[in-house]
Amino acid sequence: MEGYVPGEQPQGGSFIKLNTNENPYPPSPRAKQALIDAVNDRLRLYPDPTGLAFRRTAAALHGVEPDMILAGNGSDDVLTILTRTFVGPGDLAAYPTPSYLLYSTLAALQDGRTHLVPFTEDWRLDLDGFLKPGVKLVYLANPNSPSGTAIPPSEVAALASRLDCPLVVDEAYGDFARENCIGLLKEHRNVIVTRSFSKGYSLAGLRLGYLIADAAIVAELKKVKDSYNCDALSLAAGQAALEDQAYLDETRSKILSTRDRLTSSLRAMGRDVTDSQANFVWTTGGPPAESTFQELKRRSVFVRLMRYPGYPAGLRISVGTDAEIDRLLQVLADLP
Repeated sequence: MEGYVPGEQPQGGSFIKLNTNENPYPPSPRAKQALIDAVNDRLRLYPDPTGLAFRRTAAALHGVEPDMILAGNGSDDVLTILTRTFVGPGDLAAYPTPSYLLYSTLAALQDGRTHLVPFTEDWRLDLDGFLKPGVKLVYLANPNSPSGTAIPPSEVAALASRLDCPLVVDEAYGDFARENCIGLLKEHRNVIVTRSFSKGYSLAGLRLGYLIADAAIVAELKKVKDSYNCDALSLAAGQAALEDQAYLDETRSKILSTRDRLTSSLRAMGRDVTDSQANFVWTTGGPPAESTFQELKRRSVFVRLMRYPGYPAGLRISVGTDAEIDRLLQVLADLP
């Protein structure tokens, strides 16, 4: 098998990093203080294996019960737990394409297979395409990567109603979207929503994520996860970050404003840009993506070059600070 290749993490030097969708602003001061406070003599002890205090805070935020929350070492760990639970040798896991390539890797690790369903031309779902016999799990990145587009909850509900398996709605970028699918859990027990701290909460370096699902499903997932899959520092910082929604709103507002400006500027340069509901934009058209990527990198501006079979190569550009985006646009304007 081919392993999943994460975005490049440059080491040393001066550069602008717009390739892995990290938040350009620092974490909440409350999260940083909670992290400092957690560095104490209790680090000699194992962390709470279920992260009860964290789960209570997440449950209160989303209006669900704590036994509907499962924490993980980043949302990728949560996705791994889900795949281990539902996909066995020879089983099918389905997802729309182009989307998050890790899904195929997770299925391959279980000796499973993948069924890819192309998005429509306007980035909608082909609902019939998912109704393939033997599908045990469906992943839906929403908002999607690399496009940044989002499927409305009504359409997600329509898909869930037609499936005989769990539907994982991967909301890693949900903090930047207009809507989310958490409300669907009341009527659709097969819907599972995953969340990340790497994007909206500026805590990519700590590795923490969680899912929200029917309590009966969570009870089974606990059997599959590693015993202590979340450390005490991450749980403490994550809980404090969730409690500081005012700070999230503040940084989110900045990112959305910069995203709109970036989109308009790229379109003015003759590039095609989808309407994003994430903290990045997806651009095709204009000068070739490969040469643009290499020239940006030569000038210490890192973006993500992404290729999918049957689609033109494109650039996924994280929304940075206004100063970082100004530099990006300046370099793009100077390219031949």
